[in-house]
Amino acid sequence: MKTIKRYIIAVFMLLAVAGGVSAYAQTMQDGSYRTTGYIKSDGTVQDSSYRTIGHIKSDGTVQDGSYRTVGHIKSDGTVQDSSYRTIGHAKGVNMKWAACFFFFFFG
Repeated sequence: MKTIKRYIIAVFMLLAVAGGVSAYAQTMQDGSYRTTGYIKSDGTVQDSSYRTIGHIKSDGTVQDGSYRTVGHIKSDGTVQDSSYRTIGHAKGVNMKWAACFFFFFFG
């Protein structure tokens, strides 16, 4: 019985560690491999110090850290500012990557 209990505890610990690792689904780095930011699986964008700088919603709405809309990424890759003016195109590019490029790290 003691062995089964230890096995169950070990499984739960592994699941907890795995869950913590997936919280930061993607890491962005510069040319020298220094971390510049993170894109979490829920669309939260953080800088290298884990401060939230924005949010990317599943509908393509891009918000700053204070939840103000700064832009939109359309399903066809059209990138628009908060007034729906087209500022670029990212056809075939992951929505989260396009949002980070245009609104958070390079734009």
